[in-house]
Parts: sequence; C-alpha cells; structure tokens
Amino acid sequence: MKKLSVVLLFVLVANWGFAQEDGSNRYQKRVLETAEIDLLFSYYNQDGEHAAVTGGEGTEELTDATSSIVVKMPLNPDDVLTLDVGISAYSSASSSNIDPFDDTGRTASPFSASSGASQSDALVHFNPTYEHSSEDRNAIYSVQAYIASEYDYFSIGFGGGYTRLFNEKNTQLSASFQLFLDRWNPQYPVELRDGFNDSRITGTGTYDPNFVAFDDETRNSYSLSLSLSQILGKRIQGSIFMDLVSQKGLLGTPHQRVYFSDVDDFFIEDFQLADDVERLPDSRFKIPVGARLNYYMNDLIVLRSYYRYYSDDWGISAHTASLEVPIKLNDQFTLYPNYRYYSQTAADYFYGKEAADSSLEFYTSDYDLSAFDSHQYGMGIRYKDIFTKAKILTFGLKAIDFRGNKYDRSDGLSSYIFSLGATFVGI
Repeated sequence: MKKLSVVLLFVLVANWGFAQEDGSNRYQKRVLETAEIDLLFSYYNQDGEHAAVTGGEGTEELTDATSSIVVKMPLNPDDVLTLDVGISAYSSASSSNIDPFDDTGRTASPFSASSGASQSDALVHFNPTYEHSSEDRNAIYSVQAYIASEYDYFSIGFGGGYTRLFNEKNTQLSASFQLFLDRWNPQYPVELRDGFNDSRITGTGTYDPNFVAFDDETRNSYSLSLSLSQILGKRIQGSIFMDLVSQKGLLGTPHQRVYFSDVDDFFIEDFQLADDVERLPDSRFKIPVGARLNYYMNDLIVLRSYYRYYSDDWGISAHTASLEVPIKLNDQFTLYPNYRYYSQTAADYFYGKEAADSSLEFYTSDYDLSAFDSHQYGMGIRYKDIFTKAKILTFGLKAIDFRGNKYDRSDGLSSYIFSLGATFVGI
C-alpha cells in the first residue's frame, strides 16, 4: 500500500506541476472530454491431455472467468488518470493434481481432477496509469504501476513511456519500459515435500527422489518496447515494433513434474510419482519483432493484418500471422471476423514424458515449450452509439463489444473464449 500511495502522490504532484507551467486562461481542447468506464468480462475453457503438472501427460481441463473495470478520469485538459482493477477466478483439473491424494473419494489419476485446495484460485490485479500530453498534443508521457497476487505468486511492476507525433501527426514514434519484480510461494508436488510417506506406494525398490528445493524464489523481468507508426496514404496505415525482454531468477514453475527415462517408476494407485520438477535456466532473453498493416477498402470494409517473429535464447523461434476484417453493417453495428495462425519450434530443454535423462542440467515437459502449430478463428460484433441514448445514472452507453474465439493446437489442446465489453461515458 505504501508503494501505491507513492504512485498516487506522484500523479497529484506531477499534475499540479504541469498545471503551473501555463497560467493563461486561453481555451485548450481536452485530451479526454469526460470520464469513461469500461466494464469487461471474459469466459475461457480449455482441455487437452499433456498437463505439465503431471509431467506432460494428463488432463489440461481449465475454466477461467475474468472481470475488470477500467476507469479513465480527465484531471485537467492535459492529464488523464486510468485505474484498472480486475479479478480472474479459475478452476483447473491439472493444478488440482499438485496433490492428487487429498480426495479419498476417487482413484488418483493424472486424467481426473482432485478436489484439493489447488483446484481453484483467484488472481487479483490493480494497474494505475497516469498520462500527460503536451500543449501541442505532439508528445505524451506516461507512468504506471502494477500489482497482482494469487495463492503461489505475487508481482509488482513499474513502467513509463514516451510517444512523439510529428510530420503533421502522420508519424508516431513510441518507446516504453517495464519492470516486474515477482516472488513465488512454491507449491511443490506433494510427494516431493518433506515428510511425505504413503503405504500405498508401489514400484521396484524405494521411492527416494533426489529433489532439492529452489533457493531463489524471485523472478525479475525487464522490457523495452519500441514502435513506429506511419500513415502511408489515404487508405493505408502501417507500423513496426520490437520488444527486448530480459528475465532473471526462477523461470520454471515449481509444481510442474518431470519423469526421467533412467529412473524407476513409482505409483500410488494410477498416479505416477515425480522424479523431479522442471529445471530451466535462470535467465532468458526474448526478441519479438513485428508489423501491422491496415488497409481501408471502402466505407464498409477494412483489412487489419499483423505479423510477428519471435526468438529467444532457449531455442524457440515462432511466427504469428493474423487478419481481422471489420465489416460495417450500418452506423451502429460492425462485424469482426478474424483468423490467427501460430507456429513455434521446441525449446532446447523440452522433453516428453520419460524422455529426459536425470544427468541433464535443464529439462521440462511443459508442452507450451514444445514444437506446435495453432489456429484461432473468431467473430465479434460491436454496437456503437455516438449519441449515448442508453443511460445508467450519469453515464451514457457508448459501445458494446461481444467476441468469441475457438483455438486448436496441434498437440491436442483446444479452447474457446467469449468476451463482453461495454464502454460508458459521463454526460
């Protein structure tokens, strides 16, 4: 809370300072005319058979419901304060198997869910942002903070950015940075915790994994983002962007099991006990580079294209391409059909179940780090009312968006997501 107070104090002091720069009473068009409120909700569901919690084999069933409210408040003609608060509640059959033996009413198995405490959780976040625009509206400065928490993870972040418009606002250059300081509260698989003993263990010999807990439970992430946007003509606009991301600390997930090819197998009922958890390098450097190109065909149709190339020092390279085609049905309604393709190579440290050797330094069976292709198809519809006829208290409804997307991955993971958003403006 002290950190949040410092951020808000900075916002108030900076706002006061900028107000003192110009004591004139001449009219200045406001960056944001009146307060805006965005109400957002999404529902996500997935399933698959390569759960990382159970060593690359097992149910990946998960549902997640997320809601958030974003409030944008004009502090004066030049400054805007945005407050983003949200909660994401999920239920996961996979993570429930961190302790698959706490449900006496079922046979322990990687393909069924336990009813334990790790089955569900909630992620809460708070993200304030302050923006100041120069008097000529050709420069924008921003600072932001971020706090998020769930049962095994806490994150705090800071950032800032600068945007410059020139060439009669046909060209826009932006740079921003972010710092995230994260801390794990590791929830190791139950069989690897001190004092674990169960008379039901079966296998050849004695179950005695050579497991050592992590001595560093922190993760720091640093990112620098650069982008250039250009109006290329009356019908076409393009942009290019690049991110530089560096991560240090505990980059693996402490509750994701690994099974070795050269170690005997041990079971309790139908559940195989872990040989270790995933071990990954304590540093990672990522470079995504991409471009967007938007083409205005006519008053009814716009083409929005996107491409990104990604590479990191863990051996992953990836390509993303997407196309969205907004189709204006009338002054109020617009359809948004879209398609996204993604392909990546495997990380150097990825191994399927019982494919890694215990002599290796790094290993994981998380299929998010495997080689795969994916396809995502979606459709959205937007209602926009520039006259804000519908009203709630002192706010008028400006727009409503509803979108649905279906996602399929070549390793068998499939999911769908539905999202609903509404924007209200003060009147």
